Amino acid sequence: MNKHRTSLKDLAEELGVSIATVSRALRNSHEVGEEMRRKVKELARLRNYRPNPFAQGLRKEAPKVIGVILPNLRSSYYAAVLDSIEAYALERGYSVISTNSREDTEVEKKAVENFLNLHVEGIIACLAQTTKNYDHFLQLEELGVPMVFFARCCLEDKFSRVIAAGESAAEEATRHLIESGCRRVAFIAGPNHLDMVRRRKHGYLEALKAYKIPIDRDIIYCNRVSLQSAKQVIKDMLTGPNPPDGILAYNDIITYASVAAIRETGKRMPDDVSLIGFSFAPFAPFLTPSLSTIVDRVQEEGEAAGELLFRQINGDRKVYKKVIPMNIIIRESSKKK
Repeated sequence: MNKHRTSLKDLAEELGVSIATVSRALRNSHEVGEEMRRKVKELARLRNYRPNPFAQGLRKEAPKVIGVILPNLRSSYYAAVLDSIEAYALERGYSVISTNSREDTEVEKKAVENFLNLHVEGIIACLAQTTKNYDHFLQLEELGVPMVFFARCCLEDKFSRVIAAGESAAEEATRHLIESGCRRVAFIAGPNHLDMVRRRKHGYLEALKAYKIPIDRDIIYCNRVSLQSAKQVIKDMLTGPNPPDGILAYNDIITYASVAAIRETGKRMPDDVSLIGFSFAPFAPFLTPSLSTIVDRVQEEGEAAGELLFRQINGDRKVYKKVIPMNIIIRESSKKK
């Protein structure tokens, strides 16, 4: 398995020519014959050679850069994690280039390709909702590029990851809703193939089991969500024949959607339906009623992702898993009177 990124020097040594000849051939210089240009380009393709624009532009001191792939910059959570990663990298003399996959696998693949072409020192990523095939990340392992996942992860035997303790937080939050009087707690989340969804769903189901509350698939929804689609799903539940009296929302978007759906159906929090959501919403205490939330420790998560990436950059190729606790903040939206 090739753990070394091919350089001009590697190509030159294999062909028995100078680095300058290889460079000129790749630039289609007339100073190099057509046959040599063909040989150089063919070998570059076989060895997956990628020119380094930083090194080309700044020969003496190329900047040290890491890449970060985020799935949704509309969420304050991802912006806060990015801020923490940037601060951690800056202290170590690195810059950060970030990109937003917009929950789209094809955009995510292009981001990986762009980062490879930029010769970043390593990549930190959170999966898009639609990603089920991970070949673009396996490519990084084959090339020896340091890689760490956070929040939504994959290929756990190959890449280090930082996750929040979502399973235990979901169980504790569901227990709180039940102990507050709820008997039909809905769980609204993203698609089941995401590891984050599976962990939080498991915690929710464990709480139902502990209180001997039957599982009702009519109030469990796990699919790709947007603000509008989540709001409609919740409105349909609330106006159905046997509506939920509590909601555990999987993320910021679903938490916002839940608040809107409850208001638009004329329900009252927490009298008709209690709500607690995984959310990094700074305005949660100022809503009426104030919003109960399960909050990520974003600074710790970003720093942990940075730490694991820099371990790899410095030569440590062990696969690590870091689990960061979450804070559950109970406010008016989930405390029945």
